[in-house]
Amino acid sequence: MGTSGTAARADQAGSSDTLEHLARVGLVAYGIVHLLLAWLSLQLAWGGSGDSADQSGAMATLAEQPFGKPLLWVLAAGLIALALWQLAEVLRHRAGLHGSGDARKDALATIAKAIAKTVIYLVLAYTAIRFATGGGQSGSGQEEQTVAGVLGWPGGRYLVGAAALALLGVGAYLVHKGVTKRFLKEIDTADASATQRRLIERLGQVGYPAKGVALAVVGGLLGWAAITFDADKAGGLDDAMHTVLSAPFGQALLTLVALGIAAFGVFCLFRARFPERT
Repeated sequence: MGTSGTAARADQAGSSDTLEHLARVGLVAYGIVHLLLAWLSLQLAWGGSGDSADQSGAMATLAEQPFGKPLLWVLAAGLIALALWQLAEVLRHRAGLHGSGDARKDALATIAKAIAKTVIYLVLAYTAIRFATGGGQSGSGQEEQTVAGVLGWPGGRYLVGAAALALLGVGAYLVHKGVTKRFLKEIDTADASATQRRLIERLGQVGYPAKGVALAVVGGLLGWAAITFDADKAGGLDDAMHTVLSAPFGQALLTLVALGIAAFGVFCLFRARFPERT
C-alpha cells in the first residue's frame, strides 16, 4: 500500500495543472537555451566574437539583454519545475523495480533517464540563478579545473574515463533517437495540424543527432584527457565546438551542428505547446 500510495501521489503531483504550466515554461526555457547555443555556435563558425558557445555563454547572453535577469529567474523556475516533473516520474515508476523481466528493465531505463534529466535541468537552473544574481561567469577553464581535481583522486583516471564513455553513449543514443524517430514518444501531436506534425518530425530528425554529435565530441575530449592523464585536453561544449571548427571543412560542419541545435531548440518549443511527459 505504501509503494502504490507513493506512486499515486507522485502521479497526481506530476499531472497537476500548476506543475504542467511551469513545466511548459521550463520547456520554453530549454528551447531558448539551445537557440542561444546555436546562435553562439554560428558566431564562432563565422568569425564573430562573444560569449562561450556553451550553457554559461547562453545565460550570459540572456543576462545582457533588457529584462534579461528577470527572465532568467522565470527560466530557472521553469527548469526547476521540469526537474520536479522528472522526479515525479522516478516515484511513479518505482513500483516497477519490484517486477521482473521486461517490466523491470523498462522501469530501470525510465528511472535512469528521469534522474539524468533531473540533474541536467537542475544544473541549468543553477546556472540561470547565478547569472540572474550577477555571480555567473562565461568562459572556458572550469571543466579543466574539475577534471584536474578528479584526476587527482585515487582511480580518478577511471572515473573520468567512465564519464567520457557515458557522454559518448548518450551522444550515440541521441543520434539513434533522431534517426529512429523515438522522440515522437515525447510529444503529443494529436491536436497538431498535419503541417505541424511534419515540421515537428523534421526538427527532431535534425535536432537530436546534432545534439548527440556535440555531446559525443565532449565525451571524446574527456576520454582523451583520461588516456593522456592531462586535464588540459578535457573541455566542455565550447571546446567541443572549437574542435569541430578546427576539423577539415570545420566551418561548414559547425554551421550544420549549430543549425541542428537550433532545430532541437524549436522542437522543445513545440514540446511546450504539445507536452507529453516522458
